[in-house]
Order: sequence, then C-alpha cells, then structure tokens
Amino acid sequence: MAEGNPSRYVKLTKEQAPVDVTPGELNQPVQVPQLKVKTCVEGGQPLPASYESPADELWTTGICGCAENPNSCWTGLFCPCVLFGRNIESFREEIPWMNACVCHAIFVEGGIALAAATALFSGYIDPNTLRLLGEGLLFTWWICGIYNGLFREELQRKYHLQVSPCDPCLVHCCMHWCALCQEHREMKRHLSDSALMAMTVVNPPLVQKMKTDENRPSPSSLKNGDQLPESTNMEIQPL
Repeated sequence: MAEGNPSRYVKLTKEQAPVDVTPGELNQPVQVPQLKVKTCVEGGQPLPASYESPADELWTTGICGCAENPNSCWTGLFCPCVLFGRNIESFREEIPWMNACVCHAIFVEGGIALAAATALFSGYIDPNTLRLLGEGLLFTWWICGIYNGLFREELQRKYHLQVSPCDPCLVHCCMHWCALCQEHREMKRHLSDSALMAMTVVNPPLVQKMKTDENRPSPSSLKNGDQLPESTNMEIQPL
C-alpha cells in the first residue's frame, strides 16, 4: 500500500491487552422507547400515544360514607395502617401489605403519638425545640399526604374516577381516615365486579352415533351378477 494513503484498518498486535467479556453481557435486552405503547386496561388493545382516559365515573360512595362498610370503618378508625396495607396490596400485588402497614405505622401513627406527647409535655420543653418539633411534624404529615394522594390519583386513573371532592393530596391531608375507607370500598366493589363478570360457557356437541343395517350383505357373499343395494337405512341418535 502506498505511503501517502494510510490504512483505514486497525492493526491488532499480540501485545494488545485482551478484553474481558462477562458471560451473557452481550445478550441483554434492549429498551426501545418507540415500542412502549399504552394499552387498554380492560381489553389490552394498543392506544394512541396522545390518548388520555376520561375521568368521568362517579365514586360508588361519598367521602363521608364510612358507615356503609362497618368493617373497614372500624379498621380505619383504630388500625388505619392495616387498612392502608390492604389497599396497597389489592392495588399492587407485588407490594406485601405488611411493608405498607409498617411504613404507615411509623410515619402516621408514630407522628400522631409524638404530637400528642409533645402537646402533653409542652410545658417542660424549650420553646425553640417545641417549634422545631411542630414544624417537623407538619412537614411529615404533608409528605404522607402527598404519598397517599399519589396512590389515590393512580386509583382514579385506573377506574376513570372523578377528582372528588378535591385534589387527592389535599383529601388525604385533611380527611385521611375517610379517604382510606372510601378507597377500600371502591376497590372492593371493582374487584367483586370483576370476579362476578358474566362468562360465556360453550358446551361441546353431543356425541353422535351412526347406525347401519346389520343385515346388509357383504361383498364377498354376493354371487356373480349381484349388486349391493343402492341405499341403506342410516340413523343418527344422540347419546
């Protein structure tokens, strides 16, 4: 090759350090954003990228209808962490209810207990410390309201529910226990409707039996010149 035209290929030498390749490293799945499409929750059909599900369905019960389901009402009143864990597990099967229950007990019930203790012993606590505790408790309650509001927003999006009575985060900040009970009743109704959905049962056809005349002569028993009868008596009977 001429010296004026350098080669476009890289010359490999024995001194070049080998490249370590982990087994299976080159067989990893490739994420293609263009292949991720929205699908219908009920039927699974692909939807356009600009499609937004309508939020026009009414809630089955109101925010103050806790007495309509006494079981969830008493659970939400005395053990809201348990009711929250059940709601999370019903909505997301991959999250155990115990994990959500423990998180709710630490941040919500623990914060309420700390606020009660702070109010009880407020006379023995320095005012600056008392102010810091109050701000910390309000901030924690606000964060918990946002987290629970995000869950309520996903619930509304899945079942096409209206934003009622106001923003989901504000609902949990102001009426947390009532919101937990309402979400539990709503998911219970939708899950029961899915379980009792009418199904089309297709029964197999009846077994049919073909019967011929037993007195029909066989071809070997016929004499020369004889022919088989032109028609036979056949009958189809269901078993």
